[in-house]
Amino acid sequence: MMRRTIASLTRLFSGVRLLHASPHGDGPAVFFANHTSHLDFAVVWAALPDGMRERTSPAAAEDYWSKSKLRRWIACELFQAVLIAREGITRENNPLDRLAACLESGRSVLIFPEGTRRTDGEVSAFKAGLFHLARRFPQIPLVPVHLDNLNRIMPKGAWVPVPLIAQAHFREPIRMNEGECKADFLARARSSLLASHESS
Repeated sequence: MMRRTIASLTRLFSGVRLLHASPHGDGPAVFFANHTSHLDFAVVWAALPDGMRERTSPAAAEDYWSKSKLRRWIACELFQAVLIAREGITRENNPLDRLAACLESGRSVLIFPEGTRRTDGEVSAFKAGLFHLARRFPQIPLVPVHLDNLNRIMPKGAWVPVPLIAQAHFREPIRMNEGECKADFLARARSSLLASHESS
């Protein structure tokens, strides 16, 4: 009930629309979105249908969301996030293994392939994590989600949201093509996120 209430409040102040049907069909998916704000994962999470939201875990930066017990509770208990190491990566804290375990359990994941936030609304080149997940789970659909206005509602360094309307555009799912190299796949994935056609 608490997560449903938080999702409703997130949609209320951000203006993002609730999806009434799955954008990819049944089963787990890898949702990947552009990254402009600390609100990004909450907005995508809140836009998902109730049942799908309960089975989706956003990737969250471990160094940021573990700085206090409150932040860790918000990430892990409220949003059911997967905490991802960004520095000092070892075999024990490999981000791909944590995301893979989530997918293998039947849950979906939400990742931000740029790796860091942009303040200008542009979308940076994707890092390799999405490619490795796609190669490891070729049967799982990859759903691009393009976020508009989040960088203006909650710009980097801000603590109070600005009342603007955000949008989360769920694009057509993609999969890796047989024999597709990393550079080609990542470029195609980025293009699919920026596509003008909206499936939401």
